[in-house]
Amino acid sequence: MAHERRIQVRIIPARRTYRLRYEEELNPAQLQAVMHQNGAALVIAGAGTGKTRTLAYRVARLVEDGVPPENILLLTFTRKAARQMLHRAAQLLDGRCERVAGGTFHSFAYMILRRYSHAVGLSPDFTVLDQTDAEDVLNLLRTELFRERRRERFPHKRTLADIYSTAINRNRSIDDILSAEYPHFQHLLPELKQLYDAYRLYKRRHGLVDYDDLLLLLLQLLEEHPEKRQQLHAQFRYVMVDEYQDTNPLQHRISVLLAGPEENILAVGDDAQSIYSFRGADFRNIMDFPNAFQQCTIITLEENYRSTQPILNLANAIISRAIYGYRKQLQSRQKEGPSPAIIRAEDERQQSLFVVQQVLALREQGIPLSDIAVLARASHLFFELEIELSRVGIPYRKFGGLKLTETAHIKDLLAFARILLNITDTVSWHRVLLMLEGVGPRTAHRIIEGIREGILRWEDPQSIENLLLGISPSIRTTVIQLWEALCTLFRLYLRHTPVPELLSQCATLYRPLLQRQYDDHHKRWRDIEALLALAERYQTLQEFLTDLTLDPPTESVADVAAPGSQEESPLTLSTVHSAKGLEWTAVFLIWMTDGRFPVAWAYDSVEAFEEERRLFYVACTRARRFLYLLYPLRAIDHESGWILAKPSPFLTELDESVAEHWVLVTENSLGTG
Repeated sequence: MAHERRIQVRIIPARRTYRLRYEEELNPAQLQAVMHQNGAALVIAGAGTGKTRTLAYRVARLVEDGVPPENILLLTFTRKAARQMLHRAAQLLDGRCERVAGGTFHSFAYMILRRYSHAVGLSPDFTVLDQTDAEDVLNLLRTELFRERRRERFPHKRTLADIYSTAINRNRSIDDILSAEYPHFQHLLPELKQLYDAYRLYKRRHGLVDYDDLLLLLLQLLEEHPEKRQQLHAQFRYVMVDEYQDTNPLQHRISVLLAGPEENILAVGDDAQSIYSFRGADFRNIMDFPNAFQQCTIITLEENYRSTQPILNLANAIISRAIYGYRKQLQSRQKEGPSPAIIRAEDERQQSLFVVQQVLALREQGIPLSDIAVLARASHLFFELEIELSRVGIPYRKFGGLKLTETAHIKDLLAFARILLNITDTVSWHRVLLMLEGVGPRTAHRIIEGIREGILRWEDPQSIENLLLGISPSIRTTVIQLWEALCTLFRLYLRHTPVPELLSQCATLYRPLLQRQYDDHHKRWRDIEALLALAERYQTLQEFLTDLTLDPPTESVADVAAPGSQEESPLTLSTVHSAKGLEWTAVFLIWMTDGRFPVAWAYDSVEAFEEERRLFYVACTRARRFLYLLYPLRAIDHESGWILAKPSPFLTELDESVAEHWVLVTENSLGTG
């Protein structure tokens, strides 16, 4: 059943005279959250209710009360969000607010593990593997362990990483994950356990940790080393956690332990926007948060500053049917506005034509394309619409492309830099060596073993020559030239050469390889130039590489937008998951048909179906003024051809009063009358 817990909001009188006029600038519920003093608090912040504003003001209030900024910890799900909140607090008050410790769980874990690496058995100069590097290590170990079983179907490297990461983040066994999600690999359980053990040993031997290790080792530190935990409690007296509905079990446990004996933790989140279970987020964390503490104040933010009341009426109707959750009723001071429209189209093409027509009409009304979004449950549902947008020349931008640091050429360049930081980084050595003409896995393995055994050392540029005896002269020359160039780069690194200059030298070394490998190397070089510009803000190579791993830039420079006039900002096409946290004046949600939204497999469990409901709620609350929900009556099924589609149950269960109902017809079906 849904939680009915509510509290009476009361304004807490100021204990002193503040520079900021909190009572005037915040609504009563926001004020209570900002003025909350000691003990645990959970702020249920409905969509568009100003949670960022609330957190920024609370940081300012704590600093005004004399709490040293270094004693405040703000955990968010992106470092950008933390920076924005602290910058906003600094604008409200002063620069002290930007000295607050802020970042993601992973970046915080990285900082603490650097300080206490010895306590958890880590090398002080450990390197963080990003996701693709971790997958490459698993692939390497899989090949070595099961070479004789090459013909047998084995999980792909990405699937292996997903299995292990899911088990860790959901606090479940590998066996459980296989049974629930990969039953066709159940017979490989002994081999998958063996591979996981080999993966853990490999990382320890080479001074490597992956994303999951950061959280696991931080949790280990907090649970097994009470003296270190007490030191952290003394440093971080006030803890705040944003987007608590997106935490996984590890992050929930870390949060509880960081709260300390005084339980000075304030969590902010919205149970109705918990949509990331596929990343390990556990909806139960925000529901169980009050039970983790001796006493917990619950504050609900319900005044929405984004949408008109007609849109909120529909959103309230959606979430009122949720089985689980804290009850809330979003209200807006913008009482008037167009009613949301539920629109029936004959087929997918008519749906697309309507969207194009309405986008053009909205633009004629003065709403720029950049303030309009088309959302869908999955990215492949945009195919027909993209054709129609291109046909009329409407520029658009799709969310969800490759991150800059996931592109092959950027990973190539960063491999050179990672080697300078950690000579035993075998993943990066493999990447660099296999770029050389004529060098294969066997030669690469010989060199990497030489490094691991201490035969090759930066201090001895000549040490490479004896190791390469018996290799063809051309390959030998190529490898020796690379080794000598890297030794020179390492000397520059030891002299504390500025990061941009050092990275530029790496790029110079890499450029001939880039030109040989990629036909579009000129376009890819633009990404490298962007990376070099990004390096300007960093003092150390370690800080630069860590930030790129833990908080990477989102897009490659090239090929972001579709064809069209680039003189105006593009329309947004986005999956609903990628749209969370964003807003537009007008939002179209397409393919609201049963089986596509909710997806067919959501009927397998109540939890999955309820998450689809929350996803629908998130989509609708992105709209400020105009909201269009579309479903076609006919769709193409790959097996059956044309089939009749049914509207989503999320539409049919809504009361008629919360939306207008439109039916699209083609001109020739109107008759001559």
